[in-house]
Amino acid sequence: MSDDRAAPGLADLPDEVRHRIHAMTAEVLPSVAKIPPSLRRVADFAPARRARLGASAMTAALDSDVEFRDRVAVQVSGGLPQPVELASGDSPVTAAALAWLVRPDGWEDALDASLAALAQQPPEQDDSQADRLRQQLEAAERAARDVRARHREEVAGLKAENATLRRKLGETRSALREALSAADEAGRAADQLRGQSDAAAASAEKELRQLRARVARLEDEARADRRAGRTEREESSLRARLLLDSVIDAAAGLRRELALPPASGAPGDRLEASLASEGTRQPTSAGSLGPTSATLLEQYLALPRARLIVDGYNVSMSAWPTSSLEAQRARLLRALAPVVAKTRVEATVVFDAASSAVRPVVTTPRGVKVVFSPEGVIADRVISDLVAAEPEGRVVIVVSSDQEVAREATAAGARSVAAEALVDLLARTP
Repeated sequence: MSDDRAAPGLADLPDEVRHRIHAMTAEVLPSVAKIPPSLRRVADFAPARRARLGASAMTAALDSDVEFRDRVAVQVSGGLPQPVELASGDSPVTAAALAWLVRPDGWEDALDASLAALAQQPPEQDDSQADRLRQQLEAAERAARDVRARHREEVAGLKAENATLRRKLGETRSALREALSAADEAGRAADQLRGQSDAAAASAEKELRQLRARVARLEDEARADRRAGRTEREESSLRARLLLDSVIDAAAGLRRELALPPASGAPGDRLEASLASEGTRQPTSAGSLGPTSATLLEQYLALPRARLIVDGYNVSMSAWPTSSLEAQRARLLRALAPVVAKTRVEATVVFDAASSAVRPVVTTPRGVKVVFSPEGVIADRVISDLVAAEPEGRVVIVVSSDQEVAREATAAGARSVAAEALVDLLARTP
C-alpha cells in the first residue's frame, strides 16, 4: 500500500463515495485493531447505526490517521480479489471507495476513472439504485415491524407471566403469614403445655419425695418390729431351753436316784427268736450285696436326702460303647430322668472335658445337673471336689467303675457303686 500526500481528503469525495466508505468502515470496525477513542463508543452498534452515528468521527480518523486507514483497508480488501477494478456488476461508487481506502499502485488513476464513470452515470441509473435502496428500506421496515410485533407479543406474554407470578407471590405471602400466625399460636400452646408439664413434674417430684419419706419411715418401723420380734423369739427360746434343760436334769437325777440300768433289747425280740428257731430265713443285708448290684444302688437312692454323683463317660461307655459321645450323653440323661423323678435324689452328672476348650450344648432333664470339667482338669478331680464339699454324715453315692475314683469316694465317706449297677437300674426303670 502507498500513502500519497496529495491524495484527496474524504470530505472532498462525492457524497455517494463518502457514504460507501463509511459503510465499509462500519462493517469491519469491530475487527480493526487499535480503534481510535472517538470510534470506540460506536464500535458495539449495528453496522448501519455505526455508519450513521460515527460518520464524522470516521471521516476525521480516516483523513488524519494513516495507520488506522491502512488497518481498515486490510480488513476491507481481505476477501476481494480485485478491489480497485470496476468489474461487472460493481458500481463506480464501490470502485472509487475501494481505491481511496486500499490505495494500491495506480490507485489515483483508478479513483479518477471511477469518479468519471460516476459523473457520466445516467440519472435513471441513480433512480434505479434509489428504488433498490427504497425497496431495501421498505423490507427493513417490514422486518422491523415484524420484530416489534414479536417483541410486543413477548412483552405481553412476559406481562401475563409477571402478573401470574405476582398473584402467586401474593398467595405465597398470605400462606406464609398464616403459617407464621399458626406457628406463633403453636409456640404459645407449647409454652403453656411446657408450663403445665413443669408444674406437673414439680408436683410429682414433691409427691415422690413424700412417698420416699413414708417408705423410709415404714422401713424403720419394720426393722424395729423385726428386732422386737427377734428379741421376743430369743427370749421364748431361752425360756423353752431352760425348761427342757430342767426336765432333762430332773430325769437324769431321777434315773440316778432309782439306779435304773440302760434299756436293752426290744419288745419283739422274743417273737423274733422263736421265729428264727423255726427256721425263718434272715433277710439279706446291704452289706452282702456287691458294688455292681442295682438293688444296692436302689437302696442307697431310697435313703433320705441322698446325693448322686455320676461319672458320665464312664457309665455311658459301659452302656453304649459304639455310639458317639454326643449320643452317649443324650441317652444317659434321658434314661436317668425317670430314676431321679422316682427317687427324688439330687443328681449331678460329670463329663470329662479336660482336653477341649469348647463345651457342648446339652438338654438337661428336670432334677439333673450336668457339669463339664474345666480345661486341663479331669472329671475324677471334679468328682472328688463335689464329694468333699458335702457335709459329713450326708448320704453321697458315687457311680463309677474307676477304682481310683471309688477309693477316693469311699475314703471321703461316700458310698461307691460301679457303673454296671446304674446301667442295670436304668434298664429296668420304665
